[in-house]
Parts: sequence; structure tokens; C-alpha cells
Amino acid sequence: MSKATIIIGDNRETLKTLPLQSVQTVITSPPYWGLRDYGQPDQIGLETSPDDYVEQLCQVFDEVWRVLRDDGTLWLNLGDSYASFRDSKSSPDTLRTGEGTKVATAANRNPNSLREAGLKHKDLVGIPWRVAFALQARGWYLRQDIIWAKPNPMPESVTDRCTKSHEYLFLLTKSPKYYFDNQAIKEEALTEPKARDKNAEGYQADYPKGDRFSAGERVFGADGKRNKRDVWTIGTSRYKEAHFATYPPELILPCVLAGSKADDLILDPFSGSGTTGVVAMQNNRNYLGLELNPEYALMSEKRLMDACGVFGEVEVQSGL
Repeated sequence: MSKATIIIGDNRETLKTLPLQSVQTVITSPPYWGLRDYGQPDQIGLETSPDDYVEQLCQVFDEVWRVLRDDGTLWLNLGDSYASFRDSKSSPDTLRTGEGTKVATAANRNPNSLREAGLKHKDLVGIPWRVAFALQARGWYLRQDIIWAKPNPMPESVTDRCTKSHEYLFLLTKSPKYYFDNQAIKEEALTEPKARDKNAEGYQADYPKGDRFSAGERVFGADGKRNKRDVWTIGTSRYKEAHFATYPPELILPCVLAGSKADDLILDPFSGSGTTGVVAMQNNRNYLGLELNPEYALMSEKRLMDACGVFGEVEVQSGL
């Protein structure tokens, strides 16, 4: 039976109470910068500059580093935004994203904070890569940028660029060697591999040492599978009880399967509606979610109980 625990509180503090190296993998999507006010004091996402936002996230992931096993993985989903400086002093500056124009918040009411960050009107802010490079500088291995391609993106009325239809999912680790079950997430090959065909999708896929052929073998990829690609085409979805964006379970599933084994503990320090927890428990993993907003914590408790029924145990705790 899988178990889920949701701790209510600021993750910059509640993470400090968790045991050293107690988590196998972390899958999370923090609040995007300047996107929405969740009505909580000291919430991440309302910082006055992108640099401040990056620093707050780095402080969270400094603590994540401590609780993550040395062979663990961090899967980090982040979206981007555009700076937009309005001419009218009575109309606040805004950030625009591929999800449309968002409400003005503390992060974007002051145009000087954007200009001081070197941003110009209509600049892409580059938040995902700012965070990724900052984590890399703090010791994380930046192993991969996975593209979440959305076949059903939010329409945009822009006429001087393409409609934004992707987000990033970064794979980060603490060391160059880590647990990664590539067999669990292999996908169907689109071409049939043939002997000595270097262009076949299955070429060398079954030979971990990188040899061209195994002894006496002249056929590659005989299982009809190929390594999973780094562009994942997954439609957006919403959890009907949530009035905020949630990432789809299909985006989380490969992270769970590749990054952990049955009975491992999966952490989401920005638990929200509990999507990571649902996928974790449905695949016989344990879940630990940290959530600042008590309302969201209770929402995720109900969602996890509905999804797992008698096959899971769910507990909500009050943090610091």
C-alpha cells in the first residue's frame, strides 16, 4: 500500500525538517514568475525581479539537494514570459506568456525592476534557463532539457511571432551517475531496425557499453522499441476542482517510471493540487508533498484519496 503525506507550510522551512537523503526523485512545477497571486504571504512568484525569483527557487533546491539521494533525480517544469512596457503611466506593465496576459503583480508593476534586469519591451524573459543555469552553478548537473510540446496551446493574438506552444522540463542530478530506468519509458520504434543499419532507431540501443555489435549478434533493437525522445507531445489538461493551471499526469508518468522504483519516495515541494502524488501512488510509489496554501493541501488530499481508494493512505500535516 502506498502512502502520501502532505505538509502545509513554507517549503523553505519544512524541507529543513526532512531526513537527509530520504527522497529518490523530485518532480515539481513551481509558481511561474509574475503569473498569479495565490494570496499567501511570502509566496514564491511575486518577486520584484527575475533575479530575486531565481534566488528564491535556488534556496528551495539547496534544501532539495540535502534530502535527495545521491543517485536521485530532479525533474523541474517551468514556463516563460515576455516583458511588456506600456506607455500609459496609469496602466501597469505586464508580463505576457503563452497562456495569455496575466494579472499584474508585485513582480511586474514596477517597470524599473524589469529594466534593471536588462529586459526591454517585448523581450522573452528566459526564466526557465535562468533557473537552470543558476542551479547548474550551485552544483547540480543539468542533464537534459525536455520539451513539453502542447498540441492544444492557449491561442494568442500576436502577429509578430509564433504562438507559444511549449514549456521546459529539466532533468537535473547531484552526480554524473544516477538511477534512470530507460527501459521503463522506451517508446515504440517508428522504423524497423536492420542488420548493420546505423540509421535504424534501435542501433546500439541494447548495448550499454556502446559496442557496435554484441558477440554473434547482427540485429539491433529487436524488441521494436527505441529510447524515449526529448520532445514529449502532451495536451494540456485541467483538474476541475482547481482554479489554477495543473500539469497533465501524462507529463509526470515518464519521470516517475524512469526516476524511481516501486515503494520509493517521490517529493513535490510545490504540491498544488497533487498531480505528482496521484501518478506516484497509482504506480506504487510513496509521495511527500509540501504546500503553502492550506486550501490546496486539502484539495490534493481529496484528490489523492479519490484516485487511490483503499490502495493508498493519505495524511495532511501542519508544518512549521
